[in-house]
Amino acid sequence: MDLFRRTLCAASALALAGCAAPGPASAPPPAAAIAELSSTGKLRAAINFGNPILATRSASGEPQGVSVDLAREAARRLGVPIELVLFNSAGNVVEAVKARQVDLAFVAIDPVRAADMEYTAPYVIIEGAYLVRNDSPLRRNEDVDRAGTRVVVGRGSAYDLFLTREIKAATLVRAPTSPAVTDLFLAEKLDVAAGVKQQLEADAQRVGGVRLLPGRFMVIEQAMGVPKGRTAAQAWLSGFIEEMKASGFVAQGLQRHQIQGAAVAPARASR
Repeated sequence: MDLFRRTLCAASALALAGCAAPGPASAPPPAAAIAELSSTGKLRAAINFGNPILATRSASGEPQGVSVDLAREAARRLGVPIELVLFNSAGNVVEAVKARQVDLAFVAIDPVRAADMEYTAPYVIIEGAYLVRNDSPLRRNEDVDRAGTRVVVGRGSAYDLFLTREIKAATLVRAPTSPAVTDLFLAEKLDVAAGVKQQLEADAQRVGGVRLLPGRFMVIEQAMGVPKGRTAAQAWLSGFIEEMKASGFVAQGLQRHQIQGAAVAPARASR
């Protein structure tokens, strides 16, 4: 059984446990962490609607999702007001972190982003998948990287960064945001759409005439991130996210928001 299946089973077990009993009271956040996470007097948390695993809008238009839940819980523990700063793409979130326009972000771990960001360990693991037309000759993920194949990705997304490193023969085409990938794929008659598996599954139901290739081409580890150099914030958030995983908070959030196919990340290995 591979890592994703093992962690998915762990997530399911936690979710089925219902409301987990609260753990021991956490120590108050260090003053340095509070200062780094609320430099403007509030916690400015970036929420990315480009990844439906993490955040969506409710029927009334309000942000909701596991990242929203985590941001609010972090602000509560820090004892500071929260401001949800809303984005439609991961690339724009990363730029906001680099410009220090936000104090906290929910992003996929990637070595390129690490130049400008401090990460926690991951809290959720999701899959990247490929979408093709029903009549496409492509049958396996391994078939995609061939000369003449055009693959559309969301600009600055985790799969954009990953495929930029890994693709050798195919051509990447970049959509402005991840939710725009499938529509651009259809409009430009491209060969493959790449993105979060759940987003592509929803798109397949919406547009018809398309199918996902079996399996996945990458595993995406979602973590909390802060601007580079804010090590007190990163240290406190690292402990916070481990507690949120262990207590069942993350698993219950995925269940409450009816997220399928995502797994709670394993506990961070002891050093």
